[in-house]
Amino acid sequence: MTDFNEADIAAMRKEGDLRGFLRDQLRAGKSRTGQQPAVKPPPKPPGYRVGAWPAGARPPDRPPSRHTDQDWRYAIDAYRAGHGSDKDPCHCGSCPTTTKGTR
Repeated sequence: MTDFNEADIAAMRKEGDLRGFLRDQLRAGKSRTGQQPAVKPPPKPPGYRVGAWPAGARPPDRPPSRHTDQDWRYAIDAYRAGHGSDKDPCHCGSCPTTTKGTR
């Protein structure tokens, strides 16, 4: 019995069968939901490896360097000479070191 209306409910209430009827409906609903097939995930593509790049792909290339070898040599020479450091406030490279913060 799946179709019932207000008159059926009133009759079941009068006879005292409403509680049993509702419990049967709940049991039937629970058994129906348990019979649904489980949803399977889609299959993995051929050659799939966990944690690896997909077949036929590779990581992107590194961006090209914007600096030439001459730029790097100039920067390391400036660093070694102390240009632009806290010890050279005017960035000339010939200032004496300051004694701030020393004894």
